[in-house]
Amino acid sequence: MGSNKHYFIEQTPSGEYATRARGAERASAISETQREAIERAKEFNPNGRPDVERVRNTSNGTRDKWRKA
Repeated sequence: MGSNKHYFIEQTPSGEYATRARGAERASAISETQREAIERAKEFNPNGRPDVERVRNTSNGTRDKWRKA
Protein backbone atom coordinates (compact mmCIF):
# COMPACT_ATOMS: atom_id res chain seq x y z
CA MET A 1 0.00 0.00 0.00
CA GLY A 2 2.99 2.33 0.39
CA SER A 3 3.81 5.18 -1.95
CA ASN A 4 6.68 7.58 -2.50
CA LYS A 5 4.61 10.66 -1.66
CA HIS A 6 5.79 13.00 1.08
CA TYR A 7 3.24 13.70 3.81
CA PHE A 8 2.57 16.58 6.17
CA ILE A 9 0.66 16.57 9.47
CA GLU A 10 -1.29 19.77 10.16
CA GLN A 11 -3.69 20.69 12.94
CA THR A 12 -7.11 21.70 11.61
CA PRO A 13 -9.12 24.63 13.00
CA SER A 14 -11.36 22.08 14.78
CA GLY A 15 -8.35 20.60 16.61
CA GLU A 16 -8.05 17.36 14.64
CA TYR A 17 -4.97 16.42 12.61
CA ALA A 18 -4.88 16.19 8.83
CA THR A 19 -2.47 13.88 7.01
CA ARG A 20 -1.90 15.50 3.62
CA ALA A 21 0.34 14.53 0.70
CA ARG A 22 2.57 17.24 -0.79
CA GLY A 23 0.59 19.20 -3.36
CA ALA A 24 -2.78 17.74 -2.34
CA GLU A 25 -5.69 20.06 -1.66
CA ARG A 26 -7.56 17.56 0.51
CA ALA A 27 -6.31 15.50 3.43
CA SER A 28 -5.66 11.79 2.91
CA ALA A 29 -6.82 11.13 6.48
CA ILE A 30 -8.14 12.99 9.54
CA SER A 31 -7.14 11.78 13.01
CA GLU A 32 -8.01 12.80 16.55
CA THR A 33 -4.38 12.89 17.73
CA GLN A 34 -1.09 13.94 16.20
CA ARG A 35 0.35 10.50 16.98
CA GLU A 36 -2.46 8.78 15.03
CA ALA A 37 -1.88 11.14 12.09
CA ILE A 38 1.84 10.33 12.06
CA GLU A 39 1.06 6.60 12.07
CA ARG A 40 -1.32 7.07 9.12
CA ALA A 41 1.39 8.92 7.17
CA LYS A 42 3.80 6.05 7.89
CA GLU A 43 1.18 3.58 6.62
CA PHE A 44 0.84 5.59 3.40
CA ASN A 45 4.62 5.84 2.94
CA PRO A 46 6.56 3.41 5.17
CA ASN A 47 9.94 4.70 3.92
CA GLY A 48 9.16 8.40 4.47
CA ARG A 49 9.37 10.71 7.45
CA PRO A 50 6.40 13.08 7.47
CA ASP A 51 6.82 16.73 8.38
CA VAL A 52 4.77 17.68 11.44
CA GLU A 53 3.50 21.19 12.10
CA ARG A 54 4.33 22.49 15.56
CA VAL A 55 1.13 22.91 17.55
CA ARG A 56 2.61 25.07 20.26
CA ASN A 57 5.36 27.65 20.59
CA THR A 58 8.65 26.31 21.94
CA SER A 59 12.09 27.73 22.60
CA ASN A 60 13.17 26.10 19.31
CA GLY A 61 10.42 27.43 17.09
CA THR A 62 6.97 28.78 16.62
CA ARG A 63 3.77 27.21 15.31
CA ASP A 64 4.73 27.94 11.70
CA LYS A 65 7.85 25.75 11.95
CA TRP A 66 8.00 22.07 10.93
CA ARG A 67 9.80 19.08 12.38
CA LYS A 68 10.43 15.55 11.16
CA ALA A 69 8.35 12.80 12.78
